[in-house]
Amino acid sequence: MSAKESLGYYEPKKHKPWFDEGCSKLLDQRKHTKLQSLQDPNELNGDNRNNIRCETSRHFRNKKREYLRDKIDEFAMNSKNKNIRDLYRGMHDFKRSYQPSSNLVKDGNGVLLADSHNILNRWRNNFSQLLNVHRVSAVRQTEIHTAEPLVPDPSPFEFESAIARLKRYKSPGSDQIPAERIQAGREILRSKIHYLITSILHKEKVPHRW
Repeated sequence: MSAKESLGYYEPKKHKPWFDEGCSKLLDQRKHTKLQSLQDPNELNGDNRNNIRCETSRHFRNKKREYLRDKIDEFAMNSKNKNIRDLYRGMHDFKRSYQPSSNLVKDGNGVLLADSHNILNRWRNNFSQLLNVHRVSAVRQTEIHTAEPLVPDPSPFEFESAIARLKRYKSPGSDQIPAERIQAGREILRSKIHYLITSILHKEKVPHRW
């Protein structure tokens, strides 16, 4: 049993709808100035940190107020136009934005654990069972199969079909052999090519000279 099945899955926290790229840049800038002030605690870095922190908080407040104002206008417009379905759907989504989080986990019997000490013991026991394998026989060995026995040698009929499908009156490849000459070779040339390709597949080595 995996940790996800026994302990559950915690959905990562998502940003608010009003959190845009500008908010993300200010947040990164605030983290950077905080790190600078901790590494070099002088007056200039301290003032810069306070200014960025105030600017970030003010920007967040304005974005949140703008988002709430737009939502209120949207609700009012739906109510005025009697779009009851859109109105209640928007109100439901808006109220659902707040989801209280909890750090509860389940024990082996499915009982929820809320105490931090019991939760730590549950994690310790779970990973002890998953990682501490004392016997080699308890580890399931994975068999590795190759595709070589499942791939048969190409038949002469497949070579004839491939040669017949070659496009005529085209520029030759690096071997400078046009398709017309290969098609004109008939049975003798086809058997030679078939033997050459089959030999390459068996030996897994391409000859230096053709």
